[in-house]
Amino acid sequence: MRESLSAQSAGTAHVRDLFATEEAAARYPELYEAALAADIRVHDVTDRAAASLSETVTPQGLVAVCDLPAHPSGRTVDDVLTGSPLLVAVLVDVADPGNAGTVVRVADAAGCSAVVFAGDTVDPYNGKAVRASTGSVFHLPLARERDAEAVFAACRRAGLLSVGADGHAADDLDTAEVRGDLAGPTAWVFGSEAHGLAQRVAQLDSTLRVPLYGRAESLNLATAAAVCLYASARAQRRAGVGQRA
Repeated sequence: MRESLSAQSAGTAHVRDLFATEEAAARYPELYEAALAADIRVHDVTDRAAASLSETVTPQGLVAVCDLPAHPSGRTVDDVLTGSPLLVAVLVDVADPGNAGTVVRVADAAGCSAVVFAGDTVDPYNGKAVRASTGSVFHLPLARERDAEAVFAACRRAGLLSVGADGHAADDLDTAEVRGDLAGPTAWVFGSEAHGLAQRVAQLDSTLRVPLYGRAESLNLATAAAVCLYASARAQRRAGVGQRA
């Protein structure tokens, strides 16, 4: 809710309505008053009504209804890749909205310029994905394109190497960092929870695996994304390369 109001103030989102229980209005008076001050339609509702609207087991009692964020760069893949981006996250065939939303949050924290949802990836504005992003859907340009190959082509046009996170890759992050490969403009590509990038490897410029030093068999999608994106962000900053949105 707080992030949606901030996005409205910044002109990148439009909050249509706020539904609030009496308890929530008393607990979050600054949000309730900010919505009134912004001429958002505020509706007082019962706990039962708030629970039916929020799609969560333990609702907070505040539910905002928003238009899709309107980032200045637009919503197509080519639109969100303008301006010579240095770091982008691409999700391919990712079905779990919690994982997808968490990757958006990680990409935001790592300084990515955009997140692209490719193939049969879940809708970035799915309720669970939005909640998992903890407001980052309002910070980053997001694009969705069913044709994954077209996404990789758009990344190349933008000067980005498409690097897949693949547990079966011959090279790992440590090797790539020593070679200096992580400092270049990169679109990190993350595959589905069940099948990874098995069907997409041939379409990518390269693949890297996250080295596992302990006995764990693998990392989940969101954790692997965090390791990979931060490795590139760190390498770019060490090389004195700033993010260009």
